Parts: sequence; structure tokens; C-alpha cells
Amino acid sequence: MSDSIDQSSVNAITGFDAEQRFDFLVAEVIANGELWVLTDDLGSVMLNTDDEDCVPVWPGRAFAEQWATDEWSECEPLAIPLKEWNFRWTPGLEEDGFAVVVFPMTGEAEQDGLVVSPEELDRALTKALKASRG
Repeated sequence: MSDSIDQSSVNAITGFDAEQRFDFLVAEVIANGELWVLTDDLGSVMLNTDDEDCVPVWPGRAFAEQWATDEWSECEPLAIPLKEWNFRWTPGLEEDGFAVVVFPMTGEAEQDGLVVSPEELDRALTKALKASRG
């Protein structure tokens, strides 16, 4: 999460819907060059929807840490550099048939994240990166 995000901004983000959180994550990943997952001894945390096995991702450490409660309390946030996400994680998740759940929220503001394919997230990140370079 960029240093410019203050508590009032965090409060506003908790009111975002899944699409707005997706857009926020893309902007933060481009600004900071990384996205965040939770890991444990077995690897990345996985969530299950009715149709998909998903890897949850967040735009910053603090948001990932908020998720690390209850059954995930032993999990640690891990930053994934954007290049590593593009060239290692996206193809690996695609090959394994996993989806990505973008920026789920927990606690009082609990909301599901937007479930997308790894390729769809990669395309959004690539498009935003190209736009940021003019």
C-alpha cells in the first residue's frame, strides 16, 4: 500500500465494491511494482468458490494481514514483484487451472473479491503499466 494512503482512504476503500477494489489493486500494483498473497508452510493460501479454486491477492501488506485471522492466523503476507507475477505466477496458475480472487475483504467490511482468470488480471496489469508509461 502506498505511503500516501491514510486512514480515511482506507475507510473509503472498505466501501468499494469488487470492481472498484479490482481497479484499486491494479493501480496500486502499477504504482508499487508488487502485489501480495498470504503463505503458510504449504505455499500460497487458496480459497474455494462454488466453481473455482482461487489464490487471493491484495494491493498491500496491510490488507493481506487483515485476512490472516482465524484459520489463516499462521499465514504471512508475501510480496510478489510484478515481473514475477507476470512471468511465473500467471502461467503457473493458468497451467494448474486456478483462478485469482482480487482483494477480498474481511472483518466488519467483509466482501468477496472479484474472481478472474490469472490471464485476465495479467492483461489488466499490462494495460495499466503501458498506460502509465505514456
